[in-house]
Amino acid sequence: MIYELIIIGGGPAGVAAGVYAARKKLQTLFLTYDFGGQSIVSAEIQNWIGTPAISGEELAKQLENHLRKYEGDPPTGGLVIKTGVKVEKTEREGNNFSVRTDDGQNYESRTVLITTGAHRRKLTVPGADTFEQKGITYCASCDGPLFAGKNVVVIGGGNAGFETAAQLLAYVSHVTILHHSTEFKADPIIVEKVLANPKVTAIKNAETVEVKGEKFVTALVYKNKLTGENKGIAIEGVFVEIGFLPTTDLVKDLVTLNKYGSIVVDPRTQRASVAGVWAAGDCADGLFHQNNIAAGDAIKALEDIYNYLHLGK
Repeated sequence: MIYELIIIGGGPAGVAAGVYAARKKLQTLFLTYDFGGQSIVSAEIQNWIGTPAISGEELAKQLENHLRKYEGDPPTGGLVIKTGVKVEKTEREGNNFSVRTDDGQNYESRTVLITTGAHRRKLTVPGADTFEQKGITYCASCDGPLFAGKNVVVIGGGNAGFETAAQLLAYVSHVTILHHSTEFKADPIIVEKVLANPKVTAIKNAETVEVKGEKFVTALVYKNKLTGENKGIAIEGVFVEIGFLPTTDLVKDLVTLNKYGSIVVDPRTQRASVAGVWAAGDCADGLFHQNNIAAGDAIKALEDIYNYLHLGK
């Protein structure tokens, strides 16, 4: 069948749009590998509106449970949910769009909403490839217990970096936070809380130069950006939190991307450069990226999609 809408991505943006699409009885296919988005690895989320504190894992469960309340028969406006799949390519096919998944399936739709979020930026200094999963890791909640009693470094002074440091304090002997700028990007409340712990040291204006080791990581070298001096730290683990890259390869030949790879959208409607395509969340070029903003932008997009399909706007 030809769906009215295909939503790609299972984070807060995609689920918010899916709920609204089902309530408007759009014939919708929802494609995602899993639920939760980037927040799934967070030990505690304190800014999801209406919920004072929730783990990323629990948020993912709530998102999925909410969406599945609307599963149904697509000819009558029900929502079809397919999980465990990744979209490889989305392209125009006549007046509609073809969406190809990694299991060899092709789906056709009149409109597409991209909510694929972003993926972690990798460390690219010498030693980063050699010691990945040999002391260098990108997931504190996954690997934190493996570093019990050890001295570790967290690279990144944003919210993710400080949240990672907070999680690691349950296991490690000491955490050194390296941040490339003069001021931390994390919210002041989490900075104050984490730096109050005597097991934490923070170094600003620090540019990571090299990761050293033998079979596993033994040291990290950073440059003091103010003095130009290189310094070494003896450590046994490196947790990397240096930002994210938008997950947009699936539409790189279809819509306009900015220099960072984000989908360029009209902020009033979330429309992309090609009629019939919308984007919301961290894959789009919005100024701010938060769960609540992603959900709101996706709902905005869904309202516009409905007008496009049924009101000719």
